[in-house]
Amino acid sequence: MEPTLSNSDYIVFLFYFLIIVSYGLWIYRKKKKEEASSNDYFLAEGSLTWWAIGASLIASNISAEQFIGMSGSGFKMGLAIATYEWMAAATLIIVAVFFMPVYLKNKIFTMPQYLNQRYNSNVAMIMAVFWLLLYVLVNLTSILYLGALAISSISGLDITLCMIFLAVFAIMITLGGMKVIGYTDVIQVFFLILGGLVTTYLALNLVADEFGGNGVIDGFNLMTTKANDHFHMIFDKSNPNYMDLPGLSVLIGGMLIINLNYWGCNQYITQRALGADLKTARSGILFAAFLKMLMPVIVVLPGIAAYVLHQNGNFQTEMLQDGVVNPDRAYPVLLNLLPVGLKGLSFAALTAAIVASLAGKANSIATIFTLDIYKTKLNTAADEQKLVSIGKKTIVVAMLIAVAVAPFLGIDKKGGFQYIQEYTGFVSPGVFAMFMLGFFWKKTTSNAALFATIGGFMLSLLFKFIPAFVDLSFLNQWGFAVPNANGVYEIPFIDRMGFVFLICVIGMYCISIYETRNGVKTNGLEIDKSMFKMSPSFIVGMLIILSILSAFYTIFW
Repeated sequence: MEPTLSNSDYIVFLFYFLIIVSYGLWIYRKKKKEEASSNDYFLAEGSLTWWAIGASLIASNISAEQFIGMSGSGFKMGLAIATYEWMAAATLIIVAVFFMPVYLKNKIFTMPQYLNQRYNSNVAMIMAVFWLLLYVLVNLTSILYLGALAISSISGLDITLCMIFLAVFAIMITLGGMKVIGYTDVIQVFFLILGGLVTTYLALNLVADEFGGNGVIDGFNLMTTKANDHFHMIFDKSNPNYMDLPGLSVLIGGMLIINLNYWGCNQYITQRALGADLKTARSGILFAAFLKMLMPVIVVLPGIAAYVLHQNGNFQTEMLQDGVVNPDRAYPVLLNLLPVGLKGLSFAALTAAIVASLAGKANSIATIFTLDIYKTKLNTAADEQKLVSIGKKTIVVAMLIAVAVAPFLGIDKKGGFQYIQEYTGFVSPGVFAMFMLGFFWKKTTSNAALFATIGGFMLSLLFKFIPAFVDLSFLNQWGFAVPNANGVYEIPFIDRMGFVFLICVIGMYCISIYETRNGVKTNGLEIDKSMFKMSPSFIVGMLIILSILSAFYTIFW
């Protein structure tokens, strides 16, 4: 089937585009007179409601790597990939209860600022530069390129043209500051969820029709029967996808580190809540956790449906790329089957997810560069107007760099979802160890933090390449190493992260104990038990989420 959009689809998409741009301009003009500080521009300080914070968290998080990459993983390995979403819901609760009170009590607005306040300027500057490189060369480029690839596969438009369109669209939103991003994200999430549910509805109906059933319930039940192996959350060592999702590690191991680092120590994400009071921030994060539980319905079930249909003889040509079945084509193939008009709606949903993520990432890049590098090192006397101006210029430059380098990074060859997870996974364990001990152990020293940052990265490289030189088959009995296609035993990257985190914590503890005994002073944060007290309504919401998650894992274990 030739990818194309009809005139009706373009009208639906144009309607979405005009709503977003018009609403963004209205918010910008309404708030412009109040915009007096850089904190207001970068953080929307005190301006975002709980529902805007929650929607913005999801809109910034869900992008092409979920719609395309996670649907592809659903095609390949099934519901187990949903652990990234469902564990994120549990992680968001931890962040709301323990992380946000620390940030807000100590008036922390950026992650490098936290590192400077808790450790020293050297640690903060190293991490500020690192985060900028990571956000521009890994996150921004992958979101942009995968998004353009997806839009190109649906519309038939040139991929370079799609990249330029997405970049310009995101810049239009981002230049208005966090207020515009936060409130337009509410509409983006509406389109994202509505369009996503339409695609899921179509996919389940296609399965039902294929096997003589009727409706989405029959479609889902048929999927669980025809692809029973795609409805297990926990893999054993014999599963060919164990390297990606190694058994119980997705519950109590490295998956926790991935999620806690992403949701709790990531400027891109925490920025949405750092401008609010604690009650509003917690309510917004709890709302995001509820939305997170819905995401597998939107991004994973269509992939499984495409697998069931493909196994029954459908999409044999459409799923091929260079003569080989490419799971990442599952979602675009389904979208191309949508009726006229609905295809435009789902196209708008995909674009909404991509643009919201690009805007959020660009704003975080501007925040870190402006507040933690430009104001700290390059122009300490810069006034508020100058800082906002520098932030806007940074957004444009970052987008131009992403458009220029994205096609040359091989993102489509590796798979966008795994590309992001693996490359961020080289540093996540050390960064998370540095944050955690810095939060809750006052004796943690700056040198210990540097060890976690640099040593954690080196250890990740060591665990990545050591299988080429050392036989790790002895780890197989515990499930910490499995043979690849060449018979070489490798450590799953989620387990690698767990090992590196534990080593970093032990190393930080030893370094800190040694230094504090020799008179080294540390900068502890202001923390007391009352900070972590939860409201009754938050406790009720938390228990509902945890109960639903427990039911999911029990049913689909």
